[in-house]
Amino acid sequence: MSKFGELIQAKTPVLIGFYADWNEQSGDIHPIIRDVAAALGDKARVIKIDVDKNQELSDALRIKTLPTLMIYKDGQMVWRQSNAVDANSLITIIGEYF
Repeated sequence: MSKFGELIQAKTPVLIGFYADWNEQSGDIHPIIRDVAAALGDKARVIKIDVDKNQELSDALRIKTLPTLMIYKDGQMVWRQSNAVDANSLITIIGEYF
């Protein structure tokens, strides 16, 4: 989890998508995350985290529904939502934290 702590300390917004390969709804998030990352370039960091490979982190953040999306800025969670959001909406939301 120390890597996670370093990751979220960024001055730019960090969008994190929590997913699992076995979860059908999680499959919807992959192209959305890719589109958001392409649209934002270096204005934000976009990361996907597999809950099965990061169980301790998922438990600590109380990830119960997949996919779950979070935005961190300067080490603080500033936005969180369970279930998918379309790419344009995510780009707009992240833009509030530039």
